[in-house]
Amino acid sequence: MGRITTRHKAVRFDLAGESRARIDTVAVEEPLEIRVGGEQLTVTMRTPGHDMELIHGFLLAEGVIRHRDDILLARYCSDTETLNVVDVTLRDATASLPVSAQRNLVMHGGCGLCGKTTIDAVLAARPTAAGGATEYAGPAWTPQILARCATALRDGQAVFERTGGVHAAGLFDGSAHPLVVREDIGRHNAVDKAIGWSVMHGEPAVGSSDRADRSGLALIVTSRASFEIVQKAAMAGIRLMACVSAPSSLAIEAAQELGLTLVGFLREDRMTAFTHPQRLQHETSQEQAQARVAEGRMVTN
Repeated sequence: MGRITTRHKAVRFDLAGESRARIDTVAVEEPLEIRVGGEQLTVTMRTPGHDMELIHGFLLAEGVIRHRDDILLARYCSDTETLNVVDVTLRDATASLPVSAQRNLVMHGGCGLCGKTTIDAVLAARPTAAGGATEYAGPAWTPQILARCATALRDGQAVFERTGGVHAAGLFDGSAHPLVVREDIGRHNAVDKAIGWSVMHGEPAVGSSDRADRSGLALIVTSRASFEIVQKAAMAGIRLMACVSAPSSLAIEAAQELGLTLVGFLREDRMTAFTHPQRLQHETSQEQAQARVAEGRMVTN
């Protein structure tokens, strides 16, 4: 694993006319080239660490894979700059990449490949396990549970505490238990890492007969909700996502069409559901709250 943080000299100024030299800890940003069968697929600017999870999550979101077994081998290339180039060998060597994935562009840490696909393309490409807008058998989420998810996500942001310069994404079950929290300079990378973890480590995978689907999980992100983040959630079969900031207009339109509950402005005391609010139900008593926590554990474990 490469460096996640580094130290730099800086000078702090205040409005009282004082200044002083200091050493600041900052998040590392480096390119990661992803190759498939020896051919460059894309380059993303990321914070090193959990690269294999990032790759699994990215390839799932792009429709290149549906399951971890679709990847025969993923390895760092020894003849290139250390830990910045990964070559993926697909199990089906004759498989052609989706048109949406056939590109040689740089994905910047902030926006990813903005405008690369349309809502219709995601509707056509998403796994059938994602279901329709009214089909949902997961736990009954409550604002109280989502608020606890937000607190748990914040508690898991170790790199942000040291640098103030990374986003976080986490997958949570119906009892607000964090299955995984990942941080990265790019919000879309953090999402890919979290979803990729679920692909690699046996959490619900689309197309797998021996695991439940991800519809019982919530994706929580510290950033705004862009179309691309909604796309990634939909391609992973996730039915509820929440962000601490605002969603974009296209993210809302996509979430509505894809049957995904999209929550914005997630705080410990309030939040706003922009699509499919019927999946959120207020806790009306302590007994009901405890019952929902138990239900969430039963559904997701």
